[in-house]
Amino acid sequence: MASYQAPLRDMRFILDEVFQAPQEWSAMPATQELGMDLVEAILEEGARVVKAELFPLNQSGDAEGCRFEKGEVTTPQGFKAAFDTLAEGGWWGLGGNPAYGGQGMPKMLTVAFEEMLYAANASFALYPALNTGAALLLDQHASEDIKRLYLPKMYAGQWLGTMCLTEPHCGTDLGLIKTRAVPANDGTYRITGTKIWITGGEHDMAENIVHLVLAKLPDAPEGSRGISLFLVPKVKVAADGILGERNALSCGGLEHKMGIKGSATCVMNFDGAQGMLIGEPHHGLTTMFTMMNYERLSIGIQGLGLGEVAYQSAMDFARERLQSRAPGGAVAPDKPADPILVHPDVRRMALNVRAWNEGGRAFAAFVASQLDRAKYHPHAEARTVAEELVALLTPVAKAFLTDRGFDATVEAQQIYGGSGYCVEWGAEQFVRDARIAMIYEGTNGIQAMDLVGRKLFRNRGAYLSRFARAMRADLGGEVPAEIDSFHQACQKELARLERVSARLLERAQRRPEELGAAAVDYLNLLGHVAYAWMWWKMARAAQQGLQTAGPAGDGFYHAKLAVGKHFLTRMLPRVEALERQIQAGAEPLMMLDEQAFYPQG
Repeated sequence: MASYQAPLRDMRFILDEVFQAPQEWSAMPATQELGMDLVEAILEEGARVVKAELFPLNQSGDAEGCRFEKGEVTTPQGFKAAFDTLAEGGWWGLGGNPAYGGQGMPKMLTVAFEEMLYAANASFALYPALNTGAALLLDQHASEDIKRLYLPKMYAGQWLGTMCLTEPHCGTDLGLIKTRAVPANDGTYRITGTKIWITGGEHDMAENIVHLVLAKLPDAPEGSRGISLFLVPKVKVAADGILGERNALSCGGLEHKMGIKGSATCVMNFDGAQGMLIGEPHHGLTTMFTMMNYERLSIGIQGLGLGEVAYQSAMDFARERLQSRAPGGAVAPDKPADPILVHPDVRRMALNVRAWNEGGRAFAAFVASQLDRAKYHPHAEARTVAEELVALLTPVAKAFLTDRGFDATVEAQQIYGGSGYCVEWGAEQFVRDARIAMIYEGTNGIQAMDLVGRKLFRNRGAYLSRFARAMRADLGGEVPAEIDSFHQACQKELARLERVSARLLERAQRRPEELGAAAVDYLNLLGHVAYAWMWWKMARAAQQGLQTAGPAGDGFYHAKLAVGKHFLTRMLPRVEALERQIQAGAEPLMMLDEQAFYPQG
């Protein structure tokens, strides 16, 4: 059976010892009252509630799925009760604006809770994740009247938000959307069109659903520059906040999916529904990126959470599963065979999964820390630095975390042997639920194209230079001999990243295809370098903990260093192949005639 316990000790270690979050928060007025005592209480209670309320519904929710009947969607048994329990505890407004009823917690803390949600029940976690992103967008771009009406209800979980972008004929190229918005005499708009793959588009967990819809006005210019953004509630809301009549929109059906079956993925039809413009006309895509960038980090956390629960469940299995004897002789002579963790290949798989998870947890916290700085830091220069690091790392956070999360679930499943392919153990569900994270919120290939096109080529490597300066500054100072290998690896791989980036920029000037050909490999290269940096930070904190009898305990610190050594020696060397693949250029991809790709008969 699957098992999960939130990795609180590692979360505390990352927040307190690796990133010194309390000191970071004390420098920003909005977070200066937050200390580790409150953080401890939030993490402990979050761990308790997701284990008690959400994890028991994970497999049953997958088996039952959502049901669609006569335009209504019913979530799996237990979902609504669990949602209400967490709403009553204030969890859905954890990072929300306190001016409208949110709790104002920093992103560094909320990513830890998000990981717990995704690990305990990925399908369930998607409902509040979309709501948090929608609330963030409204907080930044909506009028005061709209914020006053909508945000308190969304933070309380009474109303839930969605993001309505994709249409049957267009996904990545949103400039092709056909949904129309026609001005009405009352200052609102009438929205008509069909959106697909809408997470939480219809369900029974909240009294109202707040759709954020991309559409085009009658005078809209062609392409993405002609997109506007509209708030379209399922149930109309009066000026005093009272719910009125049903809006002219409906769910046309549910998608039948490989995984996340407890998440309602809907076709939504808007038939002249009343909507309100959010932001400026024709600037809807820019406005929507506020939510999209949040969701991309959140989906990265989906990969991390599923990798963690897959690891923990596999280790429970490995503890009990007996197969053969250890290469050097019996480890458990009183038993008919040894536990499978005595075998080097099983250890290889387990360490791979654990290294990806622990590196990813630190990386997510680092990106979150930059989001906090960009939002709250009192000094403009610090905000600018953080914004540039976030811009560079957002596609990496989405793509690299989800790629490695999927790798982790597959490798953890392999530890079970044939049992991992059978439903009752839970491992195959983690694989299925992790697979979608590489696809939605912009496929990982699109994230890679964003990285090399917008974040590297367009500004001639300025964001990358910012990353390199920050990394080199962190590598300065005296290095204990015990962790010098981590330090040297960071220096070597940062130099490789800069060398590859310079070559790619130079070649792309002559041949535009070079960017697309290199994109995925380049993102993976940057991801490995970022994780090497995170492992340096963790090794430094662990070594300090050993020297000062730190709070996590010697056993924890020794284990952290051992897992880090595995990353350095058996995982980081993959960057050598990535450099060679990027150096191969576009020609091998472009030389085959297009017609030759199709079956010839």
